[in-house]
Amino acid sequence: MANQNADLLSPLLAALADPTRRAVVRALGQGPQAVSKLAAAHDMALPSFLKHIDRMERAGLIVTRKSGRVRTCQLQPEGLRPLQDWLAREHARWGSGLDRLAAHLDATEKEKRQ
Repeated sequence: MANQNADLLSPLLAALADPTRRAVVRALGQGPQAVSKLAAAHDMALPSFLKHIDRMERAGLIVTRKSGRVRTCQLQPEGLRPLQDWLAREHARWGSGLDRLAAHLDATEKEKRQ
């Protein structure tokens, strides 16, 4: 399962690594938007912006639909699930390790005082 999750996590992290794509995620958090409206907020040619959209769609972050000449993007919140799951596991692992370290340091400090 870890390898399968890693296979989902890598493209997701790569998609979120770019500030333009993170800005698109923030914008789509307000609801679906036309690609042209999303692109207008960025200083780049439309073909370059469409590469960002494609990368996000392949990573499962967004879906696009075309109606006539308008292509609309919508955020796929479940697309973030692999990242959320990974972060929760890492938090639990590091949290318990840090708790053990703190307990050890407290015990060591108490021994020094005695």
